[in-house]
Amino acid sequence: MQNRTPRIPEQPAPNPVGPHGPDSPEARFTVELATVVTGARRRALRDGDRQIDTAHLLHSLVESDPEVREVFDGGPQLAKVLGYLVQRSIGYGLRWQGSVEDSGAVPVVRDPARDPVQDPVWEPAAGAEGWSPSAVAAMEGALHRADLRGERRARGLDLLAALAADGECRAVEVLSRAGVDARWLGERAEERTAEASWWV
Repeated sequence: MQNRTPRIPEQPAPNPVGPHGPDSPEARFTVELATVVTGARRRALRDGDRQIDTAHLLHSLVESDPEVREVFDGGPQLAKVLGYLVQRSIGYGLRWQGSVEDSGAVPVVRDPARDPVQDPVWEPAAGAEGWSPSAVAAMEGALHRADLRGERRARGLDLLAALAADGECRAVEVLSRAGVDARWLGERAEERTAEASWWV
């Protein structure tokens, strides 16, 4: 007889951001960005982290979104960023364990007179459990950027630009370790987003 190893129930990933449904924030993501969010949840669970942070989001962006990979300055730079990201669980990221990422990023304040799209972003207090404050701010920033273009769905490039704009978040720390200028990367992401929107 063969011995069967008891099946261990899979642990739930960190909670999604906001409620589900047609008006939920996740309904406003492109397929690529939704894949990034799912990947970040799985990575946080696999790393044993209580919250999804901006480094999880950056890692998932680089792995999942071709548009994001094209923004970097060639393969060597991208490989260096990925190299630092995968060292998280055995290197510098160990000091992040058990702490909450809160870079102090100011949440997006929507101006009804300026924002072309009037769909709500999301209230962080409602359903943002399992996400660091900085990650919530980055997701809000991505949706806000889509709003300002008059588009309903946010892209991975929107999220990359939002991450790069928060100089104190973990994602920018990783970029700096890899020798990537976050401001330059954010500008490149915004330029590529404008180009992509032009052809839609």
